[in-house]
Amino acid sequence: QVQLVESGGGLVQPGGSLRLSCAASGDIFSINAMGWYRQAPGKQRELVARIISSGGSTDYADSVKGRFTISRDNAKNTVYLQMNSLKPEDTAVYYCNVQTWRPYWGQGTQVTVSS
Repeated sequence: QVQLVESGGGLVQPGGSLRLSCAASGDIFSINAMGWYRQAPGKQRELVARIISSGGSTDYADSVKGRFTISRDNAKNTVYLQMNSLKPEDTAVYYCNVQTWRPYWGQGTQVTVSS
């Protein structure tokens, strides 16, 4: 079992920045990848970014490349999502995701980009 605790999120103006954090505990040695997904109202949940445990390679959605950065602090078992140059279309609930032999999800945190 893996437990996830998310923090960050909130309301920000267009062009602003936010950082999301997700701390994992429990069976952390079985984690293959950590990442973030988001779901906007009326839309399907989509991958935002992920980082692979072995090697540290990263993947990003095309819509966030160059603006978002995913990173991981292995000592703290925490994954971060630094979001810069935020746009209204980034508004969504953001979910932390951890992949072991099965996926685990955080509780979700709301990100609202609005003036």
